[in-house]
Order: sequence, then C-alpha cells, then structure tokens
Amino acid sequence: MENHTIVTLKKGEGRTIKAGGAWIFDNEIDTIVGTFTNGDVVTVHDFDGYPMGKGFINQNSKIRIRMLTRHADQEINETFLYMRVKNAWEYRKQVMAGGNDSVPEADDVAEKVFPGIGTTGRPDLNCCRVIFGEADFLPGLVIDKYADVLVVECPALGMEQFKETIVSLLKGVLKEDGISIRGVYERSDANERRKEGLPKVKGFIGETFDTEVEITENGVHYLVDVVNGQKTGFFLDQKYNRLAMQRICKGKRVLDCFTHMGTFALNAGIAGASDVTGLDISEYAVQQANANAVRNHLEDTVHFRCANVLDELPKLAEAGEKYDVVILDPPAFTKSREATKNAIKGYREINMKGLKLVKDGGYLATCSCSHFMTQELLAKTVKEAAKAAHKRLRQVEFRTQAPDHPILWANSANVPESYYLKFFIFQVVDEK
Repeated sequence: MENHTIVTLKKGEGRTIKAGGAWIFDNEIDTIVGTFTNGDVVTVHDFDGYPMGKGFINQNSKIRIRMLTRHADQEINETFLYMRVKNAWEYRKQVMAGGNDSVPEADDVAEKVFPGIGTTGRPDLNCCRVIFGEADFLPGLVIDKYADVLVVECPALGMEQFKETIVSLLKGVLKEDGISIRGVYERSDANERRKEGLPKVKGFIGETFDTEVEITENGVHYLVDVVNGQKTGFFLDQKYNRLAMQRICKGKRVLDCFTHMGTFALNAGIAGASDVTGLDISEYAVQQANANAVRNHLEDTVHFRCANVLDELPKLAEAGEKYDVVILDPPAFTKSREATKNAIKGYREINMKGLKLVKDGGYLATCSCSHFMTQELLAKTVKEAAKAAHKRLRQVEFRTQAPDHPILWANSANVPESYYLKFFIFQVVDEK
C-alpha cells in the first residue's frame, strides 16, 4: 500500500534512475523518514530534496526500490494501474505484426495443412507477452497470453499487492477487444522470489481450468503446458527470430540445438526444410517436440532426440555429418556478472562445435539470452570460435527479442533488465 515515507538518496547516487532505469539499490540510499512495511509504495527524493517519483520498497532485496512512476504527485491506485495495463495492450496491438508477410511460403504451407489459418495482415496476438515488467513500467511483473489463458510471474514483493487487481484489469481490457480469458495460472516459482523474501508460488488465480493450451505462432501449432513448461510455459521472445529462419531453411538440412519444444525446428519444417533434427537434453521436452511435429503434420521431415548437445556435436562431426543450417539457442550460460568469464568459454565452445558442422555456404544462427552477455561480447566470442574452427563468417543480420518484450532505453544505455536476447545469423563463407 502507499504511505508517506520519504526515501532520500545519497549525493551523487541514483545515476541509474536518473538515466532512465527503474531500480534503486540499497547502497544508494541515505535516509528513510517514515514508517513502512516491505512492499509499500514510497516517495523518492534526490539528496537535495528534489522529488524523483514513487516506487515500492523492500529491505530484503539489494534492489531496494523499484520505480512505478517518475511523478511524485501521482497516486498509485486502480486508475493508475488501468492506465498502465491499457497502454501495454495498445502497444502490443500496434507492434505485433500480423502473419508472415515476408515469408509467403510459410502462410501457403500453413494454409494447406490448416485451411483457413492464413494470418497475413492480422495482429499477431494469439500468443504474446502482454506485460513485461520494467519495460511496461510495472516492475516485477510478467504476464503472458497463450490463446485464451494468461500466465503470471511475479518475482517482486511490491507487486504482490497489485497482481490480482492487474489481472482483473487486464481481463477487462482484453474483453473490450472481444477477447475472453478462460483462466489464469501463476508461475511465480523462480528462485528470484527467495531474494525478495517471498515463497515460491505455483497455482491457479481464480477458477481451475485445463492447463494444456494450443497456440499458433508463425503458422506453427504448439501444445503449451503452462504448469510444467519452462518459465511461463513457452519462450515467446524468439517469435520473429524463428520467423526469420523460415526464409533461410527452405529445402535445407537443418540441425536445431537446445530445441526445447521444437520451435526453431518446426519453423524450419513448415517453411519447407528437407530434413530437420532437433536435440535437447530433456526427455520431456523431446516428447513435447515430437508431439508438436505430429500436430503440424511434419513428422516425416522433422525429428527430435534426447542428447547432451555439447557431447553430441563432436560425435556428429566425427561421423562426417554436415548441415546447411545449424541453430544454437542455448540456455543462459550466466545469470550473474561474476560468472561471465566462464560463460564466454561456454559460448565459444558451443559455437566452435556448431560451426564445424556447417557446410561451406551454409548458415549459423546463434544467440544468448543473458543480459550479461552483451551484443559486443557475444560477437567477439563468435569471432574467436570461427577462428578456432577455421571458418569465415558473413553476417546476415542481428536481431533481438520480439517487440512484445520491449527494450527500455535510458539516457546513456539500454536498461539491462529489459534487454537480454541477442540473435545473430551468419553465412559460413567458402574461402576456396
């Protein structure tokens, strides 16, 4: 709840929020005047008393305050929350491009398999991230939409008091556009909750419902398990990166590493790849991927098997296997700044092993989902891997996360908590 506590920053501190960021750390605070409970909304002043806005405070966390507004006179109430939710949804309606305009063959394939599914020109809102924390000015809250189901992740104490109100407001905003939500599930089961002094939570918000949800993305159908799937059930952030790969994979032999539910592999298959293999260490993920291949009538060309990618790639190279396209979508090798050095070694190794399997003239797609692995650092690491593999690369394009995961810019740099996914596509150039 909101109270009249005033938090004053030390002189020279608050550089992050002054530059456009959303966090105030514990060592930036000089004084706290007033009585509060962790999670309350407090007013923040600069060292000289200048009001800087409002945010919720939590003394359990090194991120002591997460800012909600830059206007200290703005009341944090249901009207304020409705504005934030409405703005977030209107933004998605504008930026989520409809269909496969740049890849007409994908629509053609999808239309043959699923008559009437053609999506060109329609807003792409069947599945998307509706609220993305700090980037939507609702810090510590993520809400994903999977067809007619919402999945909520709330890792911050301050958002606990607001989350159910926000869910109710969001359902109302969607209903204004004729979209009915049949159920809401919470996946606040990440370890970040512990740092906030919160228990992990996993369960229904409101009535129970069937938690296996069918979604459509880029003309591909998936069955999403919002209870047991990774994160909130599915990785929505790679949506348009998967679509970009459709242009490259037609008629090609493709290897998709760390395939999870088979997302890149199935996009390759629906675009007309001649043969696709997906690898993942999780037997559960492979089962899901194979089921999704059948769901899309791609089981004859897209196949999945359980394997440790780091061990499997050298075996494939030793067996003389070569691919037209190799896709590397590994989990984050680092979730802290301190572990970045070891992560660089991991990214270098996986890219070197992947490059050895790409035919001359073929393509490598490689990415990192850690915000500690910057674009420049990932590029440098891939360059080192190419040198070690005796391969020459030509960059096709660089991409980031889909626009429903917007990157909030500050005055001096991107806000790191909102910018994490870097995605390169390279051609392996024949030097002969």
